[in-house]
Order: sequence, then C-alpha cells, then structure tokens
Amino acid sequence: MELLHGSLIPRFKIRRPISVFCKRIKKQDSLLIVDLFRENFPISYTRCRTLETHWDNTQSIRHLIVPSNDDSKQPELIFNRLQLSDEEYTDMRCSFGRYIAREAILNEEYWMAAWLRAEAHWEAAAYKRHAESFKLKYADQEFKALKKRCSGQDGNLLQCFCLVAVKKEVKNMKRTVLNSIVGTMDLSIRQYLQGETYPGEIKKQSCVLASKQPFDAHKYAYISNVVVAKYARRRGIAINMLGLAARIAASVGMKKLYVHVTVDNKPGQELYKKRGFEFVTSDASSNGHLLMRMEL
Repeated sequence: MELLHGSLIPRFKIRRPISVFCKRIKKQDSLLIVDLFRENFPISYTRCRTLETHWDNTQSIRHLIVPSNDDSKQPELIFNRLQLSDEEYTDMRCSFGRYIAREAILNEEYWMAAWLRAEAHWEAAAYKRHAESFKLKYADQEFKALKKRCSGQDGNLLQCFCLVAVKKEVKNMKRTVLNSIVGTMDLSIRQYLQGETYPGEIKKQSCVLASKQPFDAHKYAYISNVVVAKYARRRGIAINMLGLAARIAASVGMKKLYVHVTVDNKPGQELYKKRGFEFVTSDASSNGHLLMRMEL
C-alpha cells in the first residue's frame, strides 16, 4: 500500500487523525485524484490527524473526514458518498456521450465544483510556491460563496443554479462524487440595475433595481464560472452544459442569456458562438471582458 497525504480537504473539526491509504488504481481514473492529493496539507490550516481511508476495486474513497479552525457551522462533507444514480435524478438534464449535465444536489458536488474552479484559477501558476495552499483556500471560499449564491443571498441575484457534468454510470462500478464531477458552471437569474439595458452597462454600481414588469422584462439569465477538468476537455462537456443552461433559463421565463469572456480567450469565444451567442459589446469595456448574448 502507498501512503498519500491529502490536500483536497475542506476545514472541519474531527477527533481522530488522518492518514489516507489506497490500492493501486488505473491511470485514466486517477488523473484528477492524484493531482488533488499531491502535497501535504498546508501548514496554514489545522493539521490532519489519523483516519484510515481505503480505495476499493471501484476506485472510490470510503471515508474522508477533515478538520477545521472555523467555528462557523459547516455542512458535513462525506467524500465516500456515492454519486447519485441516473435514475435518482429526475429533474432537467442533458445526456451526451459518457457524461450527464445536471444541477448539483449534494454538498460534495458543490465542493467539487468549487475545487475545479480553484484548479482552473491557479492553472497557469501551478508551479508557484504554496500554489496548493492557495488553491485550497480559494476552493473553501468559493464553496461558501457558491452555497450562498444558490440560496439567493447575493445582491441582484434572484436565483442561481450550479450545474455539473458527471460521468455516467458504468455497469458493476460505483463511483464517489469525488471521482464523478468533470465540469461545472453557474447559471444565475438576475435583475437589471436601474437604467441598464444589458449587464455591466452602468459602470457606477447602484443598489436600485429596475422596477418589476410583467413577463420578466427586467430579468435576464447569466452564465459564469465555466470550468472543465483539464483531463476531460475537448469532449463536448462545456457546450452541452451551455445547452442545459439555455434550457433551464428558458423554462423559468428568461428571454436572454448573457456571458462575459476575456478578450484573449479565442477558444472560449468560438465555443459561445457555436452555441448561438453573439457579441453585445465590441470593445473590452468590462475589465478586459467582452459581453456575449444568446436569444432564448
């Protein structure tokens, strides 16, 4: 057996110490996992204590509990939790290839969405010292912020959906949430600020929202935090999550779907164009970002 020290660990109180043991696993199923458990738990966080965790033949973690310095109430994360079966999820979803795009349900799915965003944020600087510590901190903050957004407690956000792409079920194989999530994005329903005709048009922030009108005239849908795990890119995951986002937005009465993309992100711009988005602004007026829109 090989001893691994975990770094994909949010901060929670435990009584027993932590050590993680695993059996040999197939390379293609371990790409993300090996990367997540690459370095020792950062010094700036509470030290882990002993807890045995085993890998079985299905490449799933059975037990994972983590410590915390934070006295605020945190949801319990159990990374041995098995991924929901295809039959257990009955809401709107998009099935394609070996994946399914749907809304996140479990707290562990929200955490993995936050971790993928942390990895993407630090991807270009992964070589820097303490990068793993910064990624963990970023994921922790994003997890809390994501849960807050999805509970409708964020500014002019009226509703927020965290979408995830998960691996489909395979016969005689059970996966944990940790092994299943390969992509994520946010879809939010927002209200224009007073005087706005498109998101970000008014530079000076105002807390005054546009007056309510019939047929959701002052509401719009907005996409953000589009991330696909590095090892799962170029498999149609992002474009299918966008398709699901458009369907959900239309189902709640939205007529327009917006997204910001950086000026130098040409692949991203092509992706959105392929999905039916068009440029709203021709210059980088929003901190180096271009605004694109899709009519629903």
